[in-house]
Amino acid sequence: MSETRIDRRFKACAQAGRPALVTFVTAGDPDLQTSQAILNALPAAGADVIELGMPFSDPMAEGIPIQLGNQRALAGGHTMDKTLDMVRKFREQDQETPILLMGYYNPIYVREPKKFVEVAREAGVDGFIIVDIPAEADDELCIPALEAGLNFIRLATPTTDDKRLPAVLANTSGFVYYVSVTGITGANIKDTGRVADAVNRIKNHTDLPVAVGFGVKTADQAATIGKDADGVVVGSVLVNAIRESLDDDGKATDRTVKAVTDVVADLASGCARARSA
Repeated sequence: MSETRIDRRFKACAQAGRPALVTFVTAGDPDLQTSQAILNALPAAGADVIELGMPFSDPMAEGIPIQLGNQRALAGGHTMDKTLDMVRKFREQDQETPILLMGYYNPIYVREPKKFVEVAREAGVDGFIIVDIPAEADDELCIPALEAGLNFIRLATPTTDDKRLPAVLANTSGFVYYVSVTGITGANIKDTGRVADAVNRIKNHTDLPVAVGFGVKTADQAATIGKDADGVVVGSVLVNAIRESLDDDGKATDRTVKAVTDVVADLASGCARARSA
């Protein structure tokens, strides 16, 4: 597999002496136009890699903030075709920032996975994070994605022991996503020392970058996690920023895009100082 945008971005961040900031937003939240504006604004705010959530009715790994983001998007009539169109429009202005589609297998399965991989690649997608496909089902989506030159990022968790880890890493590419807590997105990280130990343990098994997510909410947390991790993943805090910017009718306001980019810029500052001093 040839070098991808994700490979290049993590290398560039490593050469700059900092972890990559990986940002998650849900496509279509709170509406298509505002969501596109947020997506387009993320790189300038400091995002190195973008995870674009595919709205789904049953996001079982998500906490309430992202569940609500999915509901807002679906209530507004968002579809997979619109998600792919968002990526196409983003690529009109940015050919360098990696975009991953993140979510659940059902919306891909119903579209025929191999065909979907090709459509996603043509739209400008760089890879997938699909939380409900185990390593034993790599032939479903992972292998077709790799054959198309797209990265497939696998999740490791606090319960992924050394016996299970090789299976998780077998066809993973781009980076390894370490879920820092046992639970859903948005939960608080209680012991950053254990997270650092887990990151180093995973690195003993792979040369891939390791990014840490689930629970990172502040610049200080990003700085602490980023001392050991190659990437810091943030999502719930950004989706919360969208929700808190909405008017009483749940509609976007002139504050919505800036509410997200301000948080991203703050988190980026934490990543920038993660390895200083």
